[in-house]
Amino acid sequence: MIEVLQHSAPLAVAAAAVLGLVVGSFLNVVIHRLPRMMERAWAAEAAELRGEPAPPAERFDLLVPRSRCPSCGHQLGALENIPLLSWLVQRGKCTACGAAIPARYPIVELATAVLSALAIWRFGATAAGLGAVILGAFLITLTFIDLDTHLLPDNMTLPLLWLGLLFNLWGVFAPLPAAVIGAMAGYLSLWSIYWLFKLATGKEGMGYGDFKLLAALGAWFGWSALPAVILFASAVGAAVGIAMIVLGGRGREVPIPFGPYLAGAGLLALHFREPLGRLFGVA
Repeated sequence: MIEVLQHSAPLAVAAAAVLGLVVGSFLNVVIHRLPRMMERAWAAEAAELRGEPAPPAERFDLLVPRSRCPSCGHQLGALENIPLLSWLVQRGKCTACGAAIPARYPIVELATAVLSALAIWRFGATAAGLGAVILGAFLITLTFIDLDTHLLPDNMTLPLLWLGLLFNLWGVFAPLPAAVIGAMAGYLSLWSIYWLFKLATGKEGMGYGDFKLLAALGAWFGWSALPAVILFASAVGAAVGIAMIVLGGRGREVPIPFGPYLAGAGLLALHFREPLGRLFGVA
């Protein structure tokens, strides 16, 4: 099967798009449930530290319970769980109660399909293509979790870092020494900025999850890609923040998640590393 995909680029891209839709459906589950799973774990740990019994709770993870309508609790059947198609056929509404199903669900599925197809079109049915698909799925998940909660969970950022080093054992995206230095430099660069800002203002300008995400990107692309990633993410983040303050009336004290901009810069580094470097004069 791999040989067939390697010899037929259109078939490989189409297969990646279909697989991306399925993976995107699962990513919606991760985006919705992982923060709640973390909250339950924190509550159990807090109860243990207080010497109290853990609060009773039904099993809740990425597999159980089955997907339900958040409005009426209707358990979704197989035909209501077909990626993208079910949402379109149902016109974005629950079949039981008619409540609107957020457009985010098909957006995540479609974005995963597009990024997966782009990865295989760009790199082929190779180790690099597989890595690009995995990286895209992680970055989509982290983006939406950060938008929802302002959190970048360790159980997403740290595996992403180790996966980058794993792929680069064979130099798929960068030589291993450059990847190791990239992971260290990515973390320490934002860690340093965090502490300089905190010492100067007494406030926290970003979270530790941002350090770990940039470390992960450094592990995937090597240290030489970091300046362009940081500059692009900072420039776009600043522009969006200013626009939200000026045009949207957003308060200056309201935090803006930085993870989505790092993720976007990471995707650009994946597909357009050399043009991005030339744009910012760091190639």
